[in-house]
Amino acid sequence: MKLRTAAVSVTALVALTACTTTDPYTGETRANNTGRGILIGAAAGAALGYLTNTSDSSEGRTNALIGAGIGALAGGAIGNYMDRQEAAMREALSDTGVGVRREGNDLRLIMPGDVTFATNSSDIQGQFYGILNDVSTVLNRYPATYIDVVGHADSTGPDAYNQTLSEQRAVSVANYLMAQGVLRDRFYVAGMGERAPIASNDTAYGRQQNRRVEILIRPHAAS
Repeated sequence: MKLRTAAVSVTALVALTACTTTDPYTGETRANNTGRGILIGAAAGAALGYLTNTSDSSEGRTNALIGAGIGALAGGAIGNYMDRQEAAMREALSDTGVGVRREGNDLRLIMPGDVTFATNSSDIQGQFYGILNDVSTVLNRYPATYIDVVGHADSTGPDAYNQTLSEQRAVSVANYLMAQGVLRDRFYVAGMGERAPIASNDTAYGRQQNRRVEILIRPHAAS
């Protein structure tokens, strides 16, 4: 299997086209991050590092957000900001098939490929536009975040085909969100091909889980 990761800068992308919360899916009560102020450090850097080590993914986007008048979050404001964004995103995406997962102060949206796109295509399904509209509304309401859009594929078919399709699907989602007014300087876009499965490719169900686009939403935190 070819271990190749393709990252697409946003410039190229445009050219290419109180203390606890209850998880509404599990009913589980868990501590939230309001007041904790968990700062983005080595873990967040590693999360983005698999995309690229260039300034497009860190310093470049930070400077762009500051230039756009979007201030960085600090201290307890980080957890509170992401708590409110998580609640809004869960409400918007309830019963849509899109997963919402909290990872520290990050949010990860998992969009199944079979729901989001036509088969073997990067064309977004017509019924999914409304869902992406809701996602863009929340992203615009909470502008102090970075947005990493990453496409994934299963292992069926040639490596090169899967890599290209994962890239194209990520580009399609990012382009649509930008068309709804989400600031392009917040984005980084990549295709992982079949390199990062979340389930076994030996079963039809596992392959279905692996065909997806993920959106990682990270706070624009003060250094």
